[in-house]
Amino acid sequence: MNIRCCQRNFSSALPPLVPIQLPSPRETHFWYILPDEVKSVALLNRYSELLSPCERENVNRMSGDQLKKRALLARALVRTTIARYQTNCEINPRSLKFRKNIYGKPEVEWHRDDNFSPPPLHFNISHTSSMIACGVTINAPIGIDVEEKQRKLKNDIIAFAQRYFSPYEVKLLTSISDPEVRRQEFIKLWTLKEAYVKALGKGFSAMPFKTFTIQFRTSTLRCFHLPGNSVSEASEVIVESSNDPGNLTNNCLFALLEVAGSHYAAICVENDEIVRGEANTPMKLTVRKTIPFVEDVCVSGTDAVLPLRGIIEQ
Repeated sequence: MNIRCCQRNFSSALPPLVPIQLPSPRETHFWYILPDEVKSVALLNRYSELLSPCERENVNRMSGDQLKKRALLARALVRTTIARYQTNCEINPRSLKFRKNIYGKPEVEWHRDDNFSPPPLHFNISHTSSMIACGVTINAPIGIDVEEKQRKLKNDIIAFAQRYFSPYEVKLLTSISDPEVRRQEFIKLWTLKEAYVKALGKGFSAMPFKTFTIQFRTSTLRCFHLPGNSVSEASEVIVESSNDPGNLTNNCLFALLEVAGSHYAAICVENDEIVRGEANTPMKLTVRKTIPFVEDVCVSGTDAVLPLRGIIEQ
């Protein structure tokens, strides 16, 4: 699959995106695409029109049609998602420019002028071969990670965990006798740790997973709002630094979800309310499944989104 760019008028090529209001304070929007459901070559070629020349070149440089398709969908999802959050003017997804921080985390590089006040958006993206996701917040850095539930691990899980995880986490995994349950718990921990370092604007090389520990404790809040208005006990996710053992911090809000019955998704957002003495306030979460310009479906509160850990309100 060679991604091409057709020279045509943007407005005639694609229908307008449905505008979305900015997330409210302490709200996270989570958008995802299932690549296997995007089958139209014409639609993929239209997505290519949204990319910058550099992005398009990077996509075409990849080997294999599936890799090219996923890379294209990832860039299209980011551009169309951010363009939906219109403030005082309409944003053309093609006009968006991006930059990276010193650790390589992408950010929007807004063009500022007297007629445009850029929204205080933060975003993060993650993808597997079968899901591409983008998380959006305002005024608070966000990190997300998605992993396939059936992800196969080539190495022995305990040996792998001893190399990358903290002693507490290794002990936790070792205590699980069922190999399948142990594999699932390993994947959940990995997604939470990945989301955490991404929310801090760093990556694995800048903040190795072994330097901090993910722990769970029962929250005083009853929180998971599930289909049918049922409520389950919330499990708060907290972080302990290896540099300061015993000092548990909840200065980030976490959510661990099962999405589409096939993936685990972890979300981490800076919890600025801790400073104001409002710890344990739930993360408001809105989840949408999308095929940009074709369909957007809010799946919050349905069987497509099952909360597993974290203090979450859907």
